[in-house]
Amino acid sequence: MTAQNTGSPPDSSVSNPYWSPVVQRLTPYVPGEQPRLSNLVKLNTNENPYGPSPRVLAAIQAELSDALRLYPDPNAERLKQVIADYYAVTPAQVFVGNGSDEVLAHIFHALFQHPDPLLFPDITYSFYPVYCGLYGIDCATVPLTQDFALRVADYLRPNGGIIFANPNAPTGCLLPLADIEWLLERNRDSVVVVDEAYIDFGGDTAISLVNRYPNLLVAQTLSKSRSLAGLRVGLAVGHSELIEALERVKNSFNSYPLDRLAMAGAVAAFEDREHFERTRQAVIANRVKLTAALTELGFTVLPSAANFVFARHPQRDGAGLMDILRKRGIIVRHFRLPRIDQFLRITVGAPEQNAALISALREILTGG
Repeated sequence: MTAQNTGSPPDSSVSNPYWSPVVQRLTPYVPGEQPRLSNLVKLNTNENPYGPSPRVLAAIQAELSDALRLYPDPNAERLKQVIADYYAVTPAQVFVGNGSDEVLAHIFHALFQHPDPLLFPDITYSFYPVYCGLYGIDCATVPLTQDFALRVADYLRPNGGIIFANPNAPTGCLLPLADIEWLLERNRDSVVVVDEAYIDFGGDTAISLVNRYPNLLVAQTLSKSRSLAGLRVGLAVGHSELIEALERVKNSFNSYPLDRLAMAGAVAAFEDREHFERTRQAVIANRVKLTAALTELGFTVLPSAANFVFARHPQRDGAGLMDILRKRGIIVRHFRLPRIDQFLRITVGAPEQNAALISALREILTGG
């Protein structure tokens, strides 16, 4: 395995004679901090500042009945139909799971265990190398350009699959749909997975291409644009044979991944398009204002199509800024990794949260 693991460094002092060798070697993914302190401005985990649709809450409430003693639908047929209708595909082209991380885990297990290495960017979602370690997948990272763009021509080499986030994480940079299609046309012998956790905040989904490219699989989540991080619902859309591979893994692992409440809430979230569009546009507008305010303070801000921005100040250390902000009750994300260790990933919050951040940064930068 040649990829740089972007999780935390392994603790060599931790071992146990009962652990299997693979567990001894694992470096688990480290999620963003979820502090239990009150009155924090929490801008570190890309949660949506706007709550879920009232229809979602009503649908969940309606499921709170004696029926909870019964197992849920193992095939989530109603939810798959709603997703299929939304994206103009068939239910056989839809897979659902307990958050997009579980969906991705099944993708790695079902589709990426091949002799040639899996390819993904050197700066990307840090769960990818973790899955490679878990499943023993050989992988290689492909460097982003100097301005953190993904260059699709760099992926035209023997591979056992390709995966990338679009918009990318943690940079927020978007790869145009035309570039994705260019890659698909020239890489027909292995699966290309586009991880679209943030696509609703500024890009066009690659789901529009799945009927033309049987090797394309698109993963999404309801955690971000539909404000359901606490419900844990993810999905994938692609050719029915790719979906069948995921179903085989799922039914060999956990045949009931989504509970009744999650399915009811997810259906309602897709059905309430007005709430989705209103809150999505609010986040986009807040991102524009936040980017402008940070730029005015001297930050370099990468162009973002996500619900976060990636920014650095030329005269201030990234880790130092994070620490100072935390002392003021504002939490942002910092990655101690090559090329990006001076950047902060800042979730686009509600207007009052963004204002608190900018006010604190202004005082810090001016010595206040």
